[in-house]
Amino acid sequence: MKKFLAFIVLLFSVTVLSAQDKPEGLFINSKAPEFKGKDQNGNDISLKELRKKGPVVVVFYRGNWCPYCNKELKRMQDSLQLLTDKGAQIVAISPEQSEGISKTIEKTGATFSILHDEDMKIAKGYGVAYQVDEKTQQRQKNFGNDLLAINGQKERAYLPVPAVYIVNRDGSVTFRFFEEDYRRRGFVKVLLKNL
Repeated sequence: MKKFLAFIVLLFSVTVLSAQDKPEGLFINSKAPEFKGKDQNGNDISLKELRKKGPVVVVFYRGNWCPYCNKELKRMQDSLQLLTDKGAQIVAISPEQSEGISKTIEKTGATFSILHDEDMKIAKGYGVAYQVDEKTQQRQKNFGNDLLAINGQKERAYLPVPAVYIVNRDGSVTFRFFEEDYRRRGFVKVLLKNL
């Protein structure tokens, strides 16, 4: 009986520790952390300045090697006029370095700002960063996607959970799409309803 109870306590502890490691993202009415960076065109981008113009759609994506990310960004680009007609500014954020961002632009035609999230600072602030397990990291490397090299990371690879937020002029999150299953993505029509 003692062994059984010890096993249950151990199982519970592992479950709680695992749950704590999982990112949760920001929630509705949270204050969005400010960020600054240079986009693909060398422009200085800051959330604070973007918010002065209207709501900001903040998109976290994994990289140009992810077909689901490319499809989502292509849909955003295809609907860019509809989004900007609602006063929205769009900024995408990725751990990819400039070469990967250039490939993303080639694949999606994106004309909105895309930022390299050095050391995953922005993703960590938004609660979307997670450490890629060894098995997945090796599998991606076998496919020609050395995440460490692509993202300029050392020892362990990190990626963002695919997420989209709308941040209002006051800096509060008014919409969130956060999905651990990287194959599931939100729809632009839902964004439009929430702008």
